[in-house]
Amino acid sequence: METYQFIEEKNLDRFHKMLSAKTRNGFVIIEHNTKLPYAVLSKAKKKINHPLHLFITCITFGLWSIVWIYLGITLSRKKDILVALDEDGNLFEDKCLSK
Repeated sequence: METYQFIEEKNLDRFHKMLSAKTRNGFVIIEHNTKLPYAVLSKAKKKINHPLHLFITCITFGLWSIVWIYLGITLSRKKDILVALDEDGNLFEDKCLSK
């Protein structure tokens, strides 16, 4: 079995620190590979309390609707990301396409 020697310990530690930071922020590891260090993480969409936001929008004469729309756009989608180390040891994060 072939092993890859281009991964340094400090880069691997940075990779694991980033993974632990993402899991603390609510992401769940879907797929993880230790030979070529990468992980696919997913974060489920959150529910929005629409009656509360409607009430706040009425109280603020519609100004809160801007916040409500922003929350509706950003929180109502499932997020999938890829975290990996490339051949040079650089850590990167990329969005994954989801269904």
